[in-house]
Amino acid sequence: MAAHRKPSRRSLGGNTARTAFTLALAGAATATGFEGTGNAEPELTAEQVKAKVDKLYRQAEVATEKYNGAKEKADSAEHRLSTLRDEAARKTDKLNSARDTLGSMAAAQYRDGGMDPALQLALSDDPDRYLEGAEFAERAGTRQAAAVADVRKQLREIERLRGAARVELTTLTSRQAELKRAKSTINGKLDAARELLSRLPAAERARIGLGGDPAGADRASRSGQGARVGLEAPGSATAGAPDSRAAAAVSYAYSKLGSPYVWGATGPHAFDCSGLIQAAYRSAGVSLPRTTYAQIDAGRRVSRSELAPGDLVFFYSGISHVGLYIGNGQMIHAPNPSAPVRIAPIDEMPFAGATRVT
Repeated sequence: MAAHRKPSRRSLGGNTARTAFTLALAGAATATGFEGTGNAEPELTAEQVKAKVDKLYRQAEVATEKYNGAKEKADSAEHRLSTLRDEAARKTDKLNSARDTLGSMAAAQYRDGGMDPALQLALSDDPDRYLEGAEFAERAGTRQAAAVADVRKQLREIERLRGAARVELTTLTSRQAELKRAKSTINGKLDAARELLSRLPAAERARIGLGGDPAGADRASRSGQGARVGLEAPGSATAGAPDSRAAAAVSYAYSKLGSPYVWGATGPHAFDCSGLIQAAYRSAGVSLPRTTYAQIDAGRRVSRSELAPGDLVFFYSGISHVGLYIGNGQMIHAPNPSAPVRIAPIDEMPFAGATRVT
């Protein structure tokens, strides 16, 4: 019988010992990282917080303009879909009436037995009267054929409308998904900004110019009248405008100084940047697109040296921010959730171009 031997123990030496020691050190380091302050995020200065928050606001604004564009397209698709459905319903009602008429014709033929015209003539007691009736029947048959052709045409048109409606519904669904994604991005950026700002005392937030509410939504309903007290009046800005529409837009923008920034808002009490511009020119009877990247093409491009009150001034390479020029290197704009609609120098952001609404 084979002997059962007890496994011999290997000494903890050489490579094995070194490996165990390394693992022990690694474990200790890991424990220190979790339990102590080894991996703690360094405390940010107020200026570093401002830089991070400004970046988040910029990213949120880019997403806001995408949201605004998707919403404009979704609204158009929804309107087209509603129009198509209404038209299809009207044509369906008309088709049903035509079918009722055809049904009456078919019932009349069934009652008459569909007798051969020659046989009816042979059996008639009054051939002359029958011939007059046959002529009428021929005309009626022609009308019936036309009615059948009309029903077929209506069926084809209704099917075309329903097909177009299906396409619009697909487009609308896609736009709604795009809206949802953009909204999620915006809220995520603003939540991150709010969390960063919450680390600073109110005095520090005010010192670095970030004293506002990053969400902004809870202020959307207030008029902002109190915040506008003591702010500048249009003065020479409207007088220097190239036409009455530009002057009216500038006057409107002045009246909204102090109104809160809320992404996606177009007034009358809260705005995002492109929403303020659209509302200002809407008050002057001019319809502008919803987004910054569409608004820049809504008029004649002008150089920086040609700027006049009422011109639209755009910023950043992606054309993601817009303000209304009021002269002397100043604009009125809706900056971000940290500040209300206000006057600011156009030099505070990278200038990208300008447009004069014509």
